[in-house]
Amino acid sequence: MANRLAQTTSPYLLQHADNPVDWWPWSPEAFEEARKRDVPVLLSVGYASCHWCHVMAHESFEDETVAAYLNAHFVPVKVDREERPDVDAVYMEAVQAATGHGGWPMTVFLTPDAEPFYFGTYFPPEARHGSPSFQQVLEGVVAAWTDRREEVAEVAGRIVADLAGRSLVHGGDGVPGEQETAQALLGLTREYDEQHGGFGGAPKFPPSMAVEFLLRHYARTGSEGALQMAADTCSAMARGGIYDQLGGGFARYSVDREWVVPHFEKMLYDNALLCRVYAHLWRTTGSDEARRIALETADFMVRELRTAEGGFASALDADSEDADGKHVEGAFYVWTPGQLREVLGEDDAAFAAAYFGVTEEGTFEEGSSVLRLTEGAGPVDAARVADVRARLLAARAERPRPGRDDKVVAAWNGLAIAALAETGAYFDRPDLVERATEAADLLVRVHLGEVARLTRTSMDGRAGGNAGVLEDYGDVAEGFLALAAVTGEGAWLEFAGFLLDIVLEQFTGEGGQLYDTAHDAEQLIRRPQDPTDSATPSGWTAAAGALLSYAAYTGSEAHRTAAEGALGVVKALGPRVPRFVGWGLAVAEALLDGPREVAVAGPVGGELHRTALLGRAPGAVVAVGEGPGAGAEFPLLVDRPPVGGEPTGYVCRHFVCDAPTTDAGELAAKLGG
Repeated sequence: MANRLAQTTSPYLLQHADNPVDWWPWSPEAFEEARKRDVPVLLSVGYASCHWCHVMAHESFEDETVAAYLNAHFVPVKVDREERPDVDAVYMEAVQAATGHGGWPMTVFLTPDAEPFYFGTYFPPEARHGSPSFQQVLEGVVAAWTDRREEVAEVAGRIVADLAGRSLVHGGDGVPGEQETAQALLGLTREYDEQHGGFGGAPKFPPSMAVEFLLRHYARTGSEGALQMAADTCSAMARGGIYDQLGGGFARYSVDREWVVPHFEKMLYDNALLCRVYAHLWRTTGSDEARRIALETADFMVRELRTAEGGFASALDADSEDADGKHVEGAFYVWTPGQLREVLGEDDAAFAAAYFGVTEEGTFEEGSSVLRLTEGAGPVDAARVADVRARLLAARAERPRPGRDDKVVAAWNGLAIAALAETGAYFDRPDLVERATEAADLLVRVHLGEVARLTRTSMDGRAGGNAGVLEDYGDVAEGFLALAAVTGEGAWLEFAGFLLDIVLEQFTGEGGQLYDTAHDAEQLIRRPQDPTDSATPSGWTAAAGALLSYAAYTGSEAHRTAAEGALGVVKALGPRVPRFVGWGLAVAEALLDGPREVAVAGPVGGELHRTALLGRAPGAVVAVGEGPGAGAEFPLLVDRPPVGGEPTGYVCRHFVCDAPTTDAGELAAKLGG
């Protein structure tokens, strides 16, 4: 029989709808049931493309005996962390505080008042490596609940009090300045991996937001060291196994520090952020490799992740069926020398093995290799590479495909809109700008809908039931602002303003601090508030960036003040943990530069408009339009007419404007950083 998850829209919850476990979605009714039955709640949090979530589901949640015990002694609640990042954040903080580490699947035992008292992540079906079996954990929790209830209540109370006491450190007064960004650069230099690019050791995640900071810092200060770290890191990732050498697009992270073997799931947010990073790297250096990767990644998103409604799906699984019909990680992507020979014949297979680093021993499991570009291959025949790549891609298309998590997450679609709009504009690909516009239309139509507040997710064109969090408002506003700059359509500026007004009203606290959930959102045991950037910009820094750009477009003092208030936290964290506040530092660079306000009185897509978009000045905003109505669309175009009937560019910052110019070279020089 299907449990209560069958009525939900989350692909992750639907994966568990046929479990013998009597799952509930996160809801007041679930906790009411626990109160009524006087049993604890088992909270299990994961997401659709999470490998170990699938493993634990298969081992434990599909097991009739385990399920019967669970159903008898607990109210089991399943949460998709991508739908409810607020629930995930609050309990993950508790798990990390208690155990020193976290991750998914996350397993937390709660009182009927939603207070946590015992934690873990993956529990195996049998005890091993010092870890108890899942059944032992369940029995231990039941024994504690039955025989030592006061102790459980005391532990839960202490944890909740501890969480409530962790108030955020403010950045003190003021915004990050030259000193803080210079210290941040120094901190990144210390953690930089000279040999392989990127920061820190294994596992190694793509540092897209830190690279954005480095590119902006270089544009503003001319620091060659910053540019070198950015360019070398991007090149190392592009040549590594973390990048899909056949189909384009990036995996979530590399398990080693050399970028050889990835964790194979592909997330929309990584690809959106990296597509934009490589486009910006090309804008800075003109690198052919950066141009290729930006376009291939954009094409990957459109080809593999676009939904029928025009939005972008969340992720592709790491696992798929191998030749024996077993579900294994990476099966879709890896190759053995024998498989190469089967598709390419002896000669081309030997060439491909050398070019893509496929060895007899293999770089992955069971003699298979992840394709990457090997060092020192020397000059190769580009036509032969293209032919081999096309044949391998065609053969791979016959393999069973990884599953796709089809839900559309507002924040990640905002990131994709920004990336596709800019990539399309830079490389004369109007189709990519169209795809960005269609995704933006979907967000307005379905995620804003009638309620005039943003909904976190949708599925098959239907809005989900969860309210948008701060990162949704910040990233969607960012996407809309990028789209406004590229298309010259002022409606996107208006929609961004509408979202950012909600940020000011619903997400802003004292002294410029921001909260991840709205003032009127469901009250959890703690109101989540995290300013650090992890795999995506935090809601806090995403909102700060969008607020700053919107203020530059409109002259709104309230939005500028809110952006500056939010950046206090970057002043505090930037010098200490630059890797974890990369987008915040990128926004700080925009603030230090102005940001510059560029008005182009002329046609959309004309030479001056393109020149303005290709300007490297950090965070510069671009308004474009012609004719008497242009000022109604973009305040920056008011009283800025064409000079002598020619398209004209105006550049202002800090309330000071340069002389207008009709010369593209002169405009480029004003925006060079």
